Amino acid sequence: MTSNVKIVTDSTADIPSDLLKKYDISVVPLKVIMGNETFQDGVTLTSEEFYEKQESMDQLPTTSQPAPYEFETVYRRIVEKHKEENIKILSLHISSKLSGTLQSAALAAEQVEDEVHVEVVDSKRASYALGIIVVELAKMAQEGASAEACHERLTQLLNDTTVYFLVDTLEFLQKNGRIGRASALIGSLLKMKPVLGLTEEGEVCPVQKARGKKRALHIIKNALQEQYGDAPVHIGVSHAGSLNSGEEMLEEVSTYLNIQTTTLTDIGAVIGSHTGRGTLAVSVTKA
Repeated sequence: MTSNVKIVTDSTADIPSDLLKKYDISVVPLKVIMGNETFQDGVTLTSEEFYEKQESMDQLPTTSQPAPYEFETVYRRIVEKHKEENIKILSLHISSKLSGTLQSAALAAEQVEDEVHVEVVDSKRASYALGIIVVELAKMAQEGASAEACHERLTQLLNDTTVYFLVDTLEFLQKNGRIGRASALIGSLLKMKPVLGLTEEGEVCPVQKARGKKRALHIIKNALQEQYGDAPVHIGVSHAGSLNSGEEMLEEVSTYLNIQTTTLTDIGAVIGSHTGRGTLAVSVTKA
């Protein structure tokens, strides 16, 4: 039995395709501009293709949010598919501090308000820190949860989801203007490996500087243990064109948390445009 709640997100959630299909999650893609070509994130450009192209380019790729009509199209498609049901749409998106995607979704929701109620949510997160929330809600919806139950769980997820990430270089975040409070780290790194996170407002921020990857992973371990202890959790590890490193991080995290489910996923072209190849992230939420 499925509920009357339908889930929409955007491509920055970096949710594996098998989970999108399994839990009937609708995705509106952002765009990546590389030279004279424009691609739809995850549709006409895979993460693997993106990192290959990125390495051969002299100029940095840029990104753009979907237009409101692209959200309208998806919302109306869902209404048409479920026209005999009194559906509600939960539309969850990348932090408004990092992208204008939320604004496009909100404008689209106004355009369809006579046809369907769309609740547009600023996750204040990005990549699989958004994705892990979306997947949990989609699971509930598939199991028949009411709109009220989904909303209650959403509040919990927004309070209980954390992300830490490591980048090989701050160059991409800096040049694309997404560096936020981590700007204080520029020029002081040398061989340091910054551990980054997101503020409560959804801005990139420094957590701690570490000398080397091993020390950085130790900092993440301590932070996650302090926050979650023995509580059951779901985790997702994301990697930017570095599968082996992603697998190693997943194995490492699995040794010290009470994990219920794990997901290993690619960081897609849009997020990868701002972080670069080699980025690793771990997203955790209470089960």
